[in-house]
Amino acid sequence: MTLTAGTRLGPYEILAPLGSGGMGEVYRARDSRLGRDVAVKVLSAEFAADADRRRRFEQEARSASALNHQNIVTIHDIGSEGATVYIAMELVDGRTLREVLHGGPLPTKKLLELGHQIAQGLAKAHAAGIVHRDLKPENVMVSKDGSAKILDFGLAKLLKEPSAETTNLPTAANSTQAGTVMGTVGYMSPEQASGKPLDYRSDQFALGSILYEMAAGRRAFQRGTQAETLTAIIREEPEPIARSAASVPAPFRWIVERCLQKDPEERYASTHDLARDLRSVSDHLSETSISTEASSVRSARPWRPGRLAVGGLAVLAILAAGTLIGRRTARPPQIAFPTFHKLTFRRGEIFSARFAPDGQTIVYGAA
Repeated sequence: MTLTAGTRLGPYEILAPLGSGGMGEVYRARDSRLGRDVAVKVLSAEFAADADRRRRFEQEARSASALNHQNIVTIHDIGSEGATVYIAMELVDGRTLREVLHGGPLPTKKLLELGHQIAQGLAKAHAAGIVHRDLKPENVMVSKDGSAKILDFGLAKLLKEPSAETTNLPTAANSTQAGTVMGTVGYMSPEQASGKPLDYRSDQFALGSILYEMAAGRRAFQRGTQAETLTAIIREEPEPIARSAASVPAPFRWIVERCLQKDPEERYASTHDLARDLRSVSDHLSETSISTEASSVRSARPWRPGRLAVGGLAVLAILAAGTLIGRRTARPPQIAFPTFHKLTFRRGEIFSARFAPDGQTIVYGAA
């Protein structure tokens, strides 16, 4: 059902269409009570007649309205006018991330800033027990001032009772039955593509796919058909991001690789940690050259756990060897190429590594 300008839904006067999605259409509207413009999402007539789809639509409003964060679109109201069901939400003056990506790969600084903001919004939702389950560039708005805002929690799933971070508004607790595949092909996690139970780490995989696309200018998983794409997500590895986006910092590549692990246990134990790692890379971007892998180890914060820190330790070893060679050379104009010297020989997680005062010894903690 397409609404024309001047149509009224409760206190909202429709002004112009903004777009459409799988469950409904979005319009720019005027809130006559507060004198402000809002975005109004209207459930498609065919969906409104379906009790389950209508429930999911209302679940979107209740799930999102329980969250209050600068990187999540604010839900103002939910209502109905006759057979029309709608949600009134914050109007973001900007473009979808998909539209932003039409221009190709993003500059490193911009992709780190947007990635960190998206991760922050997800961390807030995950702390409240809510999983998005349909995170994709179309569901991220980028405002004109560069702020990222997640929208469309239509497939959200409540994992636990609301915490102190949420309001007292009721949240739909019914979840999708095992074996049902929901979401968008190309950004699903392996467990989601397989119809298996999932949790917040599924959103981390989706974010990893988005970060990959922001850096490389193309999707991590895209094949000729949807079935082939699903198979690739479940069984195959994407082209190494070091090859498809060689200019991004090594720690960023490690973050993406970790998010895209097939086994959820190999991803982040907390989405707050994921957001923190992205912020750390962004904070230290100006201190070093982003074109070399060695520059990435100068972060003041240790990388946790394992993968980031072990990689950082290897680069530390390269830097140490290169420094010693550079000091001993008799002819400064000559380039002393770094050499690699392995320091650790057992499996485990390196939590931190630092040079000792003598400039030659490296002290590290491990488990």
